[in-house]
Amino acid sequence: MLKTIFAFDYTAHARFVAPARDTAEVWRLVLGLVFAIGFVWTCAPLIWQILYLVLSDESYRVLYDDFETMLLPQSLLLMLSSFGLIWLGIAVITVMLHRRRPETLIGSPTIAWMQAKFVVVALLLLMAALLVLPPYRYNPLLQDGLPLGRWLALLAPALIALFIQTSAEEVLFRGYIQQQLAARFASPLVWLLVPSALFGLAHYAPQTYGSNAWLVVIWAGLFGVLAADLTARSGTLGPAIALHFVTNISALLLIAPQGEMSGLALYKYGFSAADEAAVRAYLPVDFAVMLISWLAARLALRR
Repeated sequence: MLKTIFAFDYTAHARFVAPARDTAEVWRLVLGLVFAIGFVWTCAPLIWQILYLVLSDESYRVLYDDFETMLLPQSLLLMLSSFGLIWLGIAVITVMLHRRRPETLIGSPTIAWMQAKFVVVALLLLMAALLVLPPYRYNPLLQDGLPLGRWLALLAPALIALFIQTSAEEVLFRGYIQQQLAARFASPLVWLLVPSALFGLAHYAPQTYGSNAWLVVIWAGLFGVLAADLTARSGTLGPAIALHFVTNISALLLIAPQGEMSGLALYKYGFSAADEAAVRAYLPVDFAVMLISWLAARLALRR
């Protein structure tokens, strides 16, 4: 069984990449990314214009003032939902520049959904098991976040917003970029590592993590490699989205560091992301959980 779990059989990846082969020129990929970035930068201010029109002055001011730190639930919900702009931008360039349907970025929707369900169930069971073990069980350093009633009331919109955010990132990095690179370059060193490196660099935030910023980049880059592996093994984005989704449920909805982006958490750690020593001590645990989650996802895909 272990041999099967650790096997690097990427036969399904060829089917996943096939729709990108007719327009696999690198210039199209670069132009598409430039357009997608420009689309997001152009449309993001429009969200604030719409909010200004529909919200009261006080509500708008509270949301605007909190958006930098996202200590309030509504701020974090807005940020996560805004990733839908990435979805729209990538969909437009897929149709206009690559002359194919946006759903080809995901693979077979039916298979993707089935695989995602298996992986989500496996990861939720793993999460439940981990939460009753150290360092989480009876951890005196954990602090209360949102009151339970408020957290439950926000759970549905939070899950929807998280799905928008995680699926958008997977469509961009493991869908669009990985597909286009794999259609042009046969070597996994290109289509597996380049999108993962870009994904890691997208998480570079020295203003938040201080001297740990590059450690977080490495963490995100490794996550990208594992998500790319799941995509290549399964032939769809379903498992990668499921892994990303459950990971962010744990990190944003269940237990989050204090401070920035903690607005939806049920519990909070006794440290913030700016506490460099505490974050550095915690990262090995997070690395281990990420690897175990990847193995659990691979095991679920044996079905």
